[in-house]
Amino acid sequence: MFKKAGMTAVLVLAACLIVGVTLAAADTVKIGVIYPLTGGAAAEGRELRAGAELAVEIANNANPALAMAMAKNAGIKSLKGAKIELIFKDHEGNPTLGADLAKKLILDDKVVGILGCYHSAVTKTVSAVAEQYGIPMINDSSTSPDLTKRGFKWFWRTTPHDGTFTRDLFEFMKGLTLGKAKGLKAIPKDDINDLASACEKTEWGSHVSSLIETYAKEYGYNVKKSILYAAKSADLSSEVGSLKAVKPDAMLFASYASDAILMMKTLKAQKAQPKLLWGQNAGFEAPEFKTALGDDVIGILTRTVFSPKIAEVKKVAGQVNDLYKKKNNRDLSGASARAFTGVQAWVEVLEKAGSTKPADIQKAANAINIPGDQLIVPWAGIKFATSGEDLGQNTLGTGMIGQFQKGKDGQIILEIAYPFDVATANLIYPFKGF
Repeated sequence: MFKKAGMTAVLVLAACLIVGVTLAAADTVKIGVIYPLTGGAAAEGRELRAGAELAVEIANNANPALAMAMAKNAGIKSLKGAKIELIFKDHEGNPTLGADLAKKLILDDKVVGILGCYHSAVTKTVSAVAEQYGIPMINDSSTSPDLTKRGFKWFWRTTPHDGTFTRDLFEFMKGLTLGKAKGLKAIPKDDINDLASACEKTEWGSHVSSLIETYAKEYGYNVKKSILYAAKSADLSSEVGSLKAVKPDAMLFASYASDAILMMKTLKAQKAQPKLLWGQNAGFEAPEFKTALGDDVIGILTRTVFSPKIAEVKKVAGQVNDLYKKKNNRDLSGASARAFTGVQAWVEVLEKAGSTKPADIQKAANAINIPGDQLIVPWAGIKFATSGEDLGQNTLGTGMIGQFQKGKDGQIILEIAYPFDVATANLIYPFKGF
């Protein structure tokens, strides 16, 4: 009898322990985050991680002073205050490694979803794994248009893609010819008609190169040279020589941090003198870009989704940027701002789902509508397309073009150049050279 009673007690205790483990597990919601934390894009990876970490810190701890709903609940309110835990993995810019990491996060770490992956080529393989396992993935920072044209049902993208960003470039150049740029008279189109581009040759850069060709034709510009190069190149002298040889009015780039820096240094060494120099974000916004090049960045244009100057018209952007700067000793960049916003989308999805079941998360992701006043980026909001060829794409995202200029305090800052109606400084044109 005692033996039987003892056995019963053991079973009850075991049941209690199991319940306890289940309850403890429910206190944390695990999200796998796959970024390039080492390799050629490590600079961007560090920015992404820092932005995501700040967003989780705000979501998990109440901050009533912050003008953002995410800061009010100290956890996911609909999940009884459950905290978000980010599990970071380093894909090193390798699509195969990214896919393997996604499987481990899903099968071993039991994440409820995935965030990432910056490199479009890695996002392509990781999202295929998530689709296979029926695990939700929110893409915060990959911009190849094809990613949301595959009909995936478990993939959503918050950032605008390169179709939007590249069209912005040509709308910007069109505006220059119409006299819309702040502090600048209309520029004859013939002065900026001839273009040359150099893009790194993974999925992202190749798409940007193709988009430049497409939009140049639509807007009536002449692309005299298009180059695809390896981002890990140790020498870009021949590429720069080829660009210079066609004497373009504008040079356009899609580069990661290390190759963007090398490209600019090589342009300087070869005394290139384009009238416009534009980068497709990425390396052009990494902190190392400005640090390595110093005053040589003045006048360079980059597409972006964030500038500290946004704080002048958007209170919450200034508040979050202050928190980021206090923690990281630098301003938010386009990369860190997009990572922050990706986590914010995850918080909203989980709140709306009130569950960690994949089907409930899927339903919630297709229904969220985050107002623009909640975001630190200058978008109208976040609302995902649930039909059409851009399935899962945020339909409310917009682009922005910034220009590096020297502020009154002597520090180099990214002024807003486009959209023209929110420009924060007179445009520097032509590019004054290195």
